[in-house]
Amino acid sequence: MPTLYTFTPYFEKEVLRKRSYIKKEWCIDVIENPIRVEAQEQNRYRFWGKIDELDGKILRVITLDDKVTIHNAFPDRRYKDEN
Repeated sequence: MPTLYTFTPYFEKEVLRKRSYIKKEWCIDVIENPIRVEAQEQNRYRFWGKIDELDGKILRVITLDDKVTIHNAFPDRRYKDEN
């Protein structure tokens, strides 16, 4: 059964308004196929993934602690691969 993702009111009202080029499908793809994941303060998680449609830029997606409620997303210009 596929995972059902949800979006916080902040994501719906602020993130999509400020960054209208971001697609929800990209956020879901990053969560399902991350190149890196880490716990964040305030019971949130960070996921990073490469988005070809963003000219190969790295998208950082922030979820709540359930890892299926998407709260924020933005291109991460400072991402450094630690491998």
